[in-house]
Amino acid sequence: MPDSEFEHKSILVGEILGFLDLQPGSVVIDATLGLGGHAEAVLQTFADTKVIGIDQDQKALENATERLKSFGSRFQGVHSNFVEISSVADELNITAVDAVIADLGVSSMQLDDAERGFSFRFDAPLDMRMDTSKGSTAAELLEELDQEEIANLIYRYGEERKSRRVARLIVERRDAGQPVRSTEELARLVERAVGRSPKDKIHPATRTFQALRIAVNNELGILDGFIKDSIDLLKLNGTLSVITFHSLEDRIVKQAFQKLSGKCFCPPRIPKCVCGAEKRVEILTRKPVVPTEDEMSVNPRSRSAKLRVCRKLAN
Repeated sequence: MPDSEFEHKSILVGEILGFLDLQPGSVVIDATLGLGGHAEAVLQTFADTKVIGIDQDQKALENATERLKSFGSRFQGVHSNFVEISSVADELNITAVDAVIADLGVSSMQLDDAERGFSFRFDAPLDMRMDTSKGSTAAELLEELDQEEIANLIYRYGEERKSRRVARLIVERRDAGQPVRSTEELARLVERAVGRSPKDKIHPATRTFQALRIAVNNELGILDGFIKDSIDLLKLNGTLSVITFHSLEDRIVKQAFQKLSGKCFCPPRIPKCVCGAEKRVEILTRKPVVPTEDEMSVNPRSRSAKLRVCRKLAN
């Protein structure tokens, strides 16, 4: 699909801008650049602010760089994973930034590109890698893991109640010399395992596809480290804004923010805190900010988005 055909709507743009108080000369890191919607909004709203955009998807990075070329040296794109935010800053000789933004969703470009294998709407190789230059594909993962590991993965990351049935059918196909290698094959298999009712609001394969995407890209495993490194990199009063799209991500962000705000998660009878809680941030969103009805009607993919923001108080 030509790049011009991708429809991309950045989510909660106005809400993120509302938490930013940037002075001329500020530096912002958009840690998940995507096609550059949030970066563009920051560059347009705050004069003389510079944005560093990080993305592990080379194609997305190229599209965003083209979109933002009119801002000249105020924008700089970097091909990397957001968990490498500290290394990226070091390489650019940046010691501290005024804000970090992360939108953890899969971009419309990735979902709508049949070749990437993120969606069961298209029949394509079962890939799902954000960075197609490295790592195992989803198909390779399903060939490497045993039945119990596949079931646990789908249950943990997709919260699919019938994960064991899905895993059994996957392994049965594999043992018969017909491993699952395409999105259509997996979608049909999951539908057979889970069943489908006319009342279902989502396709029965949605949770399994989500689980595989999370596992392939280690999305949850790197989130805690990214949050800590982002806070370390922020100037005092700098903000970290994170948009999540499912409960597992949101729970990690919520608990990481709470721990960084000083909330202890140790069992009540332990005499001394050992969980590492320390008051380094103020949480600015008591409850997560969600899209308005207007935004959800224009962009249905925004309906599960949640924004949490914190401000750095201490090093």
